[in-house]
Amino acid sequence: MQLSVEISNYPLNEQYIPPIKDFIERLKSNKDLRVTCNTMSTQVFGEYDVVMAILNREIKSSFEKFGKMIFVCKFINSDLDPALKPHND
Repeated sequence: MQLSVEISNYPLNEQYIPPIKDFIERLKSNKDLRVTCNTMSTQVFGEYDVVMAILNREIKSSFEKFGKMIFVCKFINSDLDPALKPHND
């Protein structure tokens, strides 16, 4: 099953840019994900089990490395990557 996830990350400290960039770079370094960023969120696309395992690991790593932060995520069981094709779902 394919999965699309939209993620917004809100570190709860004054230096909020480095934790966001670190999280995004760790996601982008994984060849099994397609990652697209804009000014408001990061979108992740891929196989459900793979995406969920990577998000589980990387969100936990962010908590451990940077402390308190909020992740707001939306999930849909479809591949909505705009780079691939128009969607009529």
